[in-house]
Amino acid sequence: MKINGKRRSPEQIVRELRKAEADIASGFTVQDVCRDLNIAVSTFHYWRKKYGDLEPGEAKRLKALEDENARLKKMVAEQALDIAMLKEISKGNF
Repeated sequence: MKINGKRRSPEQIVRELRKAEADIASGFTVQDVCRDLNIAVSTFHYWRKKYGDLEPGEAKRLKALEDENARLKKMVAEQALDIAMLKEISKGNF
């Protein structure tokens, strides 16, 4: 399955990794597999490191947790700015 120029979902990445691992086990090189997937070798190794031990459903959950974590970090940063601003205002230095 080639997806030219499009971002792949975590589920797609896991499925492609499973197929790639089978191809490598049957004698293809990593470069051949990457050429077939239309990705760089470094991308393949990144995917393998990040998604190598996951099942497709787990990959979806991982992505959801990463999105939630980013949202929460943004909220904490905004609250820290609000607190800093309120401290400055309470000092009378505005």
